[in-house]
Amino acid sequence: MSDVLSVPRPILLIEDNPADLDLALRAFKRRHLLNPVKIVRDGQEALDLLPAWEAGEPLPIVALLDLNLPKVCGLEVLRQFKACKAVCGMPVVVLTTSDEDRDIKAAYELGVNSYIVKPVDFESFANVAAQIDLYWCVLNKPVPSSS
Repeated sequence: MSDVLSVPRPILLIEDNPADLDLALRAFKRRHLLNPVKIVRDGQEALDLLPAWEAGEPLPIVALLDLNLPKVCGLEVLRQFKACKAVCGMPVVVLTTSDEDRDIKAAYELGVNSYIVKPVDFESFANVAAQIDLYWCVLNKPVPSSS
């Protein structure tokens, strides 16, 4: 049972584009998001988190994953997240500019929980942030933290 006064589990934002990162953070701030946002800026940095999670560090409540990442592409990050027993239950939402059928199909074949094409304007992105907050942070029942 978690302590009511404990810090909510973070949202993991895997995003390399500074403009998209700023847009996401401003949208979450406007939403008064209670969950902290942990930012990683490339695919390798995201994969470097796996050992800590395998060692029992609490998983983020949801990972928001861009596909077009430096070092390791988003689809490979998704593949490794879903292949890792300690992490496979963490919801992963692709949040990307790609609306290519092949990317959407590949993401779902790898086990993505949702696929969202990034809106380009702030108001639309703020609406997406509100939906992410409402569904993944409030309504959805996450995999229990191992701590």
